[in-house]
Amino acid sequence: MSTTYNVLERTTMVKINANGKEITLLANNTDYISLTDIAKYKNSEDPRIVISNWLSSYATIDFLATWESINNPNFNRMEFHTVRNEPGRLVMTSKQWIERMNAIGITSKAGRYGGTYAHSDIAFEFASWISPEFKLYIIQDYQRLKQEEAYRNQLDWQVNRYISKLNYTIQTDAIKENIVPTLQPSQISYAYSSEADLVNVALFGMTAKEYKKAFPEKDGNQRDNATIEQLLVLNNLQSLNAEMIKQGLSQSNRLTELNRIAKEQLEVLYKNNQKALDNLKRLADK
Repeated sequence: MSTTYNVLERTTMVKINANGKEITLLANNTDYISLTDIAKYKNSEDPRIVISNWLSSYATIDFLATWESINNPNFNRMEFHTVRNEPGRLVMTSKQWIERMNAIGITSKAGRYGGTYAHSDIAFEFASWISPEFKLYIIQDYQRLKQEEAYRNQLDWQVNRYISKLNYTIQTDAIKENIVPTLQPSQISYAYSSEADLVNVALFGMTAKEYKKAFPEKDGNQRDNATIEQLLVLNNLQSLNAEMIKQGLSQSNRLTELNRIAKEQLEVLYKNNQKALDNLKRLADK
């Protein structure tokens, strides 16, 4: 199955330290590593020549074509076969490869952090051609960065899960003060679970019972298995539901409004993680 990459959009720049050599990594959902920086290991004066020499190899373009075929539905296979079968010596630059093949695995960037970048799969292949030892240093620090990123994501998830539990008490207090006094004793426990499921349906599209039935292999409920983005929205929805309960809005009206807000806030989070918290606050204040 192919995956379409949004090349170098909304990137975050970090540096890999490969045995004292700094290599730029631009990350969004996918990591692109600077071939220019890697090439400087071999020729610090003109790394473009190193990249072009690597690209001017049938073994290289065969590898790149395989990568593009797997990951790029718009890869120009006809043009590749034309190039592959042209007589004479192969000469290829990164610009030619990108433009002629409609390639996404390699890209050029001007301005800040400018240079030639490649998907990590391709960058490691290039580094191996430069120096197997140097490649190992790159991978070693790259793995360190990925481990730190995974730890931060897990920590963020734990913090947001804890906050969601605190916000749940705000919702239960609102139920206790505004709904419970109107109920019979036998109805009270149902009121709490009903309001919890109202938020579940607004955000996840199903109740806790429905989730258990749909995913019997998963431990915990949908909140325990939620993404960081979903937990952030969950925190907002519980606070908003508490306010709506105090205002006396019906459950059906609250569900409609909470579902609308959930979709809007998740869209903001998925589209622009860097500005998500500010945008969520603005949306919640509407």
